[in-house]
Parts: sequence; C-alpha cells; structure tokens
Amino acid sequence: MSEKNSFRMVAKTFKGLEPVLAQELTELGADEVQIERRAVSFSGDKALMYRANLCLRSALRVLVPIRSERLKVKGERREVKGERLKPEDWLYEVAKSIDWSRYMGAETSFAIDATVYSETFRNSRFVTYRVKDAIVDWWKEKAGKRPNVSVSEPELFINVHIANETLTISLDSSGESLHKRGYRVATTEAPINEVLAAGMLLTAGWKGQSDFYDPMCGSGTIPIEAALIARNIAPGVFRKSFAFEKWPDFDEELWSEIYNDDSHEREFTHKIYGSDASFYAVQQAQKNVKSAGVAKDVELHQIRMEELKVERSKVKGESEGAEGALVMINPPYGERLASNKDMEELYGKIGTALKHRFTGATAWIISSNDAAMKCIGLKPAKKMQLLNGELDCQFNKYELFQGKRKER
Repeated sequence: MSEKNSFRMVAKTFKGLEPVLAQELTELGADEVQIERRAVSFSGDKALMYRANLCLRSALRVLVPIRSERLKVKGERREVKGERLKPEDWLYEVAKSIDWSRYMGAETSFAIDATVYSETFRNSRFVTYRVKDAIVDWWKEKAGKRPNVSVSEPELFINVHIANETLTISLDSSGESLHKRGYRVATTEAPINEVLAAGMLLTAGWKGQSDFYDPMCGSGTIPIEAALIARNIAPGVFRKSFAFEKWPDFDEELWSEIYNDDSHEREFTHKIYGSDASFYAVQQAQKNVKSAGVAKDVELHQIRMEELKVERSKVKGESEGAEGALVMINPPYGERLASNKDMEELYGKIGTALKHRFTGATAWIISSNDAAMKCIGLKPAKKMQLLNGELDCQFNKYELFQGKRKER
C-alpha cells in the first residue's frame, strides 16, 4: 500500500458514537465516509491511516480489510475446485487463499481477534482456530516454516469479522485498543472507557469553549479527555506504539512527520474542574492528570457535589458562575452493592445540585439506572442510548435555567 494510493478502512467504535466518529473522520480528510454498525468505513491513503490512529478520539481501532466473502447460506453450497465444502472448511479455504507474504514473513508472530454475529458460526474461538490453521498451513506449504501465534506481543494483528453471513478478514493497524491512550498510571473501581468519555464530550459539542465541570470525576478520565479536546492534543501521542509500525511497508519518515506535527494544537482560556467525594479517587486523578500533561488546565478538589461552589469565570468579559459552562457526570449506577433507595437519594441530590449550583449551564449525565435517573427531577432536553461496557445506558442532556420551564 503506497501512501499515494487510497484504500478502504474501517474504524470501530461503541454503539451510539458512530455519528461523532464519522464527523471526526470527515474533519481528518477521509473520503467515502459511511456509518455502519458500531463502525464507520472510509477511504484514504497511508498517511490518513496513521493520522486516524493518532488523532481519532472516538475510535477503538482502525482496520484494513484484505478479503471479504459471502459465507454459505441456507440452500447454497460453496465449492472450491469443484468440491463441496462445509462452512468451516469454506472459512479455512478463504483464509488460505490470501497471499500472506504481502503482510508478514514466515517468522512473523501473529494474533487473531474474531467477532461473530452469525447463524452459521456461533463460536468466535472456533473461527479463530480455523483462520489460524489456514495461515500456518499456507506458510508451511510456501516456505516450509510455521509462524508463531502470540497472544501477548504479536507482530501482526489480524481481525476476523462475520456478520450477516459475510466474512471480512482485516489487518488491525492499531494493535491494542485505542482507548489505551497511555496516560493512565492510576485507576479507581470501574473507570469509564477513554473512548466513551471522549465520544460523550464530542456528542455534547465540547471544544473548550467554556468552563467545564465533572463533580464525580473518579480517576479523572472525563476531565483529561476534555482537556485534550480543548487543546486539540492528539490522544495517541502518549502511546508507545501502533501495530502498523511493524508492517513491511511502514514509512518511518512519514510517520515521524505526522507524529511530530503539533501545528493543530490550540490555546485554552477556560478551566476544567474535577471533583469527587473520595479522597482516594482525587489522588488517582491527580496522578493521571499529571501524566497526561494537562495539570495547568484541570483543577481537582475533594468535595461532595452538593457542597460544590461554582467558580466565577476568570476570563474578562465572561458571565459569572456556571453561565454557559458544560457539566458532565458519570455517577455510580448501583450495579454492585448500593440499594435502589441509596441510588435514588444520590440522583436526587445530583438534580438538586444541578438546579441550584449550576444555573445557566448545560449538563449531560450517563447511567444505566433508569429508575434513579428519574429521581434527578429535571426534564431532559435530549436523550441518547449508549453502551458502557455491557450496560445499556441513557445519556441525557439537561438545560439548567432559573425559574420554571413554562416561564422560560
């Protein structure tokens, strides 16, 4: 693949974040951007693939498809060289028909990740084994050697996706999931995924245009992602490596030019405030904020939300208090030990604090606890469905104003 030649790619993401990922790709200069299920497909050259890995905030990984075939369906039998094949043998033959010397050597270690949504194939591990066998057998026949399968540190990441009876085999240019930014050095229980946090911020329209508050910041993921967006710092700059750096056609000079280009970074004249009732959480957040290099933009405090005093804007000419500010909260969902009563009481306090302490701001809250969300006592201006891990969540927007809605 030459950097002058355009080819198709697929960026994977979480359910509900496809539109913001499509917007990110468009802004990066991608062509033929098309929204798919938990993914966005697009066209671009090698330089765009490098930038996508470095700069995309709402993508989990960037794949380069190298073979797509329709699998056996009811009433059909696939044939290879005149022989009728079972679905698992058809899968093997498709994988074996690829010229693997274009992407790896006989000594290259590799790993396969399989995702399956199919009536024909129900076991992703079985799919992984069949494709692995095909690659190993291809090399044994062509070179008399057997490449190694490595789960921990492979040199080549291969993605296998089966959906609606269509098989797609791709090279994974990212390697480790892109949510692993590289700045997290400390954690708390169940921290929010970095890609989800960034996707929520982009959905809310955050670009650093106001003060920002996260009154339940945990280990600081949302404030850090908010600071990176405000400064337009690429989230991938903290990572040690990407999978494409081990590809045979890796262009080190091109990658160095892209990686070291900080011309798009910008000034941020507001402030990001993170707070939490837990002293331990704030300690962990401070470590992560420092690691991400955004300590001058993020101010952290240990305080309960109902006791929080909104800072007056430090920018000359700006409105005082929370006017125009953005608030984002990822409260406990009560999935572990907390009772429904405790959760409802907590969410009630959140609603009260928002109404009385953040007048003039816009708030966004994510939670899987539908009953507790109703206890906030504010009418959402917008509702979205997002997935946090395996949990279906509401992501609601609230416009915080004085007086009654009817009067407004």
